[in-house]
Amino acid sequence: MLSPEIIHHSKLLSESFAAVTGQYLLPDQLSPAELAQQLYEAPFVLLAHGTQPDPIFNYANNTAQRLWEMDWPQFTQLPSRLSAEPVAVAEREAMLAEAKRKGYISDYNGVRISSTGRRFIIKDAILWNIYDSAGTYQGQAATFKEWEYL
Repeated sequence: MLSPEIIHHSKLLSESFAAVTGQYLLPDQLSPAELAQQLYEAPFVLLAHGTQPDPIFNYANNTAQRLWEMDWPQFTQLPSRLSAEPVAVAEREAMLAEAKRKGYISDYNGVRISSTGRRFIIKDAILWNIYDSAGTYQGQAATFKEWEYL
């Protein structure tokens, strides 16, 4: 059973994705609890970080946790910049800034690194800004279906 906070955050991720991209992460006729459960168990990666000066992940579905080889408590304490190799941090920062300016970007590819040092490339990622119903910026999220271990 997912917490009310995760259910709320899942709904926020889904609604903000639809608002900025015109697409849906999952069918929009699901209840908030069903949406949260299906996003958490989805075969694609779904991640989000907050608005801190050095943003910390506040959401990582099961697929993301397996890919980065971390559990929920580890993931949700990780500064998002540490999900990339040090040499890829500047590229990642530029991508985040572009998404913040434009609202979202798609077709992003980049190298990432798991907690055990396993390198992989993410393919065709979509990164978007998260806004709540009042229009307040809540962070950024990313989703992708394809990756390849290097």
